[in-house]
Amino acid sequence: MSRIRRVLKWLVIAIIAVFVGVQFVRPARTNPAFDPAQTIHAHLQMTPEVSAILDRSCQDCHSNSTRWPWYSNVVPASWFLVDHVNEGRQHLNFSEWGKLDKRRADKRLEEMCEQVSDKEMPLDSYTWIHRSAKLSDEDRKILCSWTEAERKRLAGR
Repeated sequence: MSRIRRVLKWLVIAIIAVFVGVQFVRPARTNPAFDPAQTIHAHLQMTPEVSAILDRSCQDCHSNSTRWPWYSNVVPASWFLVDHVNEGRQHLNFSEWGKLDKRRADKRLEEMCEQVSDKEMPLDSYTWIHRSAKLSDEDRKILCSWTEAERKRLAGR
């Protein structure tokens, strides 16, 4: 029995050592510089209500203004978070909205409504910890009405 205890003890020590060691292999948590004139706020018309919803539920993954929580310093959570933020920014970045042509901007607005309506966004893994980011049915309605109105405005209708 004492042999099993020694093996378990060394196994626990090895696991702790690996956990501590990987803390030094963290991905970069970035907030790239951006031109405020290129942001979604500078290019689209939005009410304070829409702006508040986007800030509360979308901004951390879809802009260069991510608020990195304390646990983003802990591996393996940091790997997961940085990957999600990088992927989110790659698909839709509010900080670089001005770089989209009209067709792509229209498509992004359409996708925003589709994804919030289908409850695909924000991700469950995000709202599980950030409860205030969860969208209500009213929030979804407000965002979809706004995206529709902006799509019409951009199309000149």
